[in-house]
Amino acid sequence: MTSHIAKERAKLTKTSIIDARTLETSNKRLAEILKPGMTVLDVGCGTGAITCGIAEKVGSRGRVIGVDNNPQLIEKARQNYKDVPRLTFEIQDIYDLPFQNQFDIVTSSRVLQWLSNPQKALNMMVQATKINGFVLVLDYNHDKIVWEPEVPKSMQHFYESFLRWRSEAGMDNAIADHLPEMFKEAGLINVKITPQHEMAENSDEEFQTHITIWAEVAQFKGIQMVNDGFISEKERAQAEEDFRRWINERAKSQKMYLLAVEGMKK
Repeated sequence: MTSHIAKERAKLTKTSIIDARTLETSNKRLAEILKPGMTVLDVGCGTGAITCGIAEKVGSRGRVIGVDNNPQLIEKARQNYKDVPRLTFEIQDIYDLPFQNQFDIVTSSRVLQWLSNPQKALNMMVQATKINGFVLVLDYNHDKIVWEPEVPKSMQHFYESFLRWRSEAGMDNAIADHLPEMFKEAGLINVKITPQHEMAENSDEEFQTHITIWAEVAQFKGIQMVNDGFISEKERAQAEEDFRRWINERAKSQKMYLLAVEGMKK
């Protein structure tokens, strides 16, 4: 039951956030370890923005497959990157991947946080990886977000409700810090942790873009939370309004705790 709830709550109704991501800025550790000629599986690829960057890194001798369970996202990825050689997109279930020992690297970015059974998904990713290949997962610990100065009380209440809404669906809000143990449970060795915390400061050129993500969460995920009875529409709207005002008038910085965790399959 929690798996169905998590799947519904993880659905994207707006793709602007994931469309704007790139390999170099949004998955730096993966960009560092990719080499020409590699085969790579990108699990939960969304609209393919990072996946395209992977294909460019591995070049014409490599091969990249992006998979996602959302047909609309896969169709958009296929249209956006139809001219990129050796790059394909497939509709697949992360809990039932049809690959065995096929890829040098299997990766997922900000995906396992939305699952009710991330260990099962990780085990499927390991199954798809070649012997001596690598699994790399990038994800958050939402409990460790830091805003400077504090956000308005209405937004604090919304964020606490957001975390409860996720937890009730079986999602792990602190999954970044649990990944190393999950990797060991999946049989991976040489586990390495690379901090990739997302820092936005008001002196940055892209500050508004990065910090507005939580206003968009309040706008779009907030509607789902209202429908699920975790917050009222009045509270949701107030949180969004107050947070946008805070961004324009007071915000100095935002730090989102993000780790890249990798391990080798033996």
